[in-house]
Amino acid sequence: MRRKKTTEDRVLDTIISVILFIVVFVTLYPFYYILLITLNSGTDTAVGGMYFWPRQFTLGNYLYFLEDPKWISSFGISMLRTIVGTALGVLFTGIVAYGLAKRDLIFRKSYFLIVVVAMNFSGGLIAFYIVLKSLGLINTFGVYVIPGMLNLFFLLIAITFFTEIPEELGESARIDGASEVRIFTKIILPVSMPLLATMSLFIGSGQWNAWLDSAYFVQDEGLRTLTYRMMQVINQTMVPSGEAQSAAMSRSSVTPFSIQATAMVVSIVPILGVYPFLQKYFVSGMMLGSVKG
Repeated sequence: MRRKKTTEDRVLDTIISVILFIVVFVTLYPFYYILLITLNSGTDTAVGGMYFWPRQFTLGNYLYFLEDPKWISSFGISMLRTIVGTALGVLFTGIVAYGLAKRDLIFRKSYFLIVVVAMNFSGGLIAFYIVLKSLGLINTFGVYVIPGMLNLFFLLIAITFFTEIPEELGESARIDGASEVRIFTKIILPVSMPLLATMSLFIGSGQWNAWLDSAYFVQDEGLRTLTYRMMQVINQTMVPSGEAQSAAMSRSSVTPFSIQATAMVVSIVPILGVYPFLQKYFVSGMMLGSVKG
């Protein structure tokens, strides 16, 4: 039998509901306001006083964004670096972690020492630039994906993950004649989906949001990322120049701020689209179904 709510219970429920509503509103309203800006005339938004719905509804911001080859090119570069960078980062980090997880690995402690030192000490930006230049990565697409192929933070997490996988799984496969590559791809990876999903989401988000490498190590405008373009707008270094471009923005009621907001909305969509497919792995058991007691 459910206990009948008293007056005190109703008052407490009301207070909790109000507090939760305020928290949700404060959390979600900034995102809604950015979306609101993209659906309103940029010149009208500059006037201010718009809070809950567009005063002059328009899709001009999105049309201008889609018609600008620089934004489209930057979106493509960001998408490509995210896909390639995430795939390479997860693959190589997983391979190295699988090797270091072997307790009988020669010089295992030395490798761990190298990883810990590399995590806590850096040669600095100049030394990093010299290394990239010596490898021929400056002003190339490779500068986006190659330096991040080994993620040291997730390397330690993956090592801990792999060491907790029962060795009986690999030993039974070796008895059947399976190679280490086959064991890794057919046995270890399938039971490591929570780890792989978490690595993919965080590495992918890092690749998608990165802009410093595009600012420091790339001069080719065709290789600029979406976040770099957004930072240009924020720093007011990409103010429209030229009579033709200024006139085009004036006719379409588009402003640099409205384009920045549009780019922000567009940049959020891919992450929102991927996250629901990976979320279920965050709460799944690490060894669920792999070993039956």
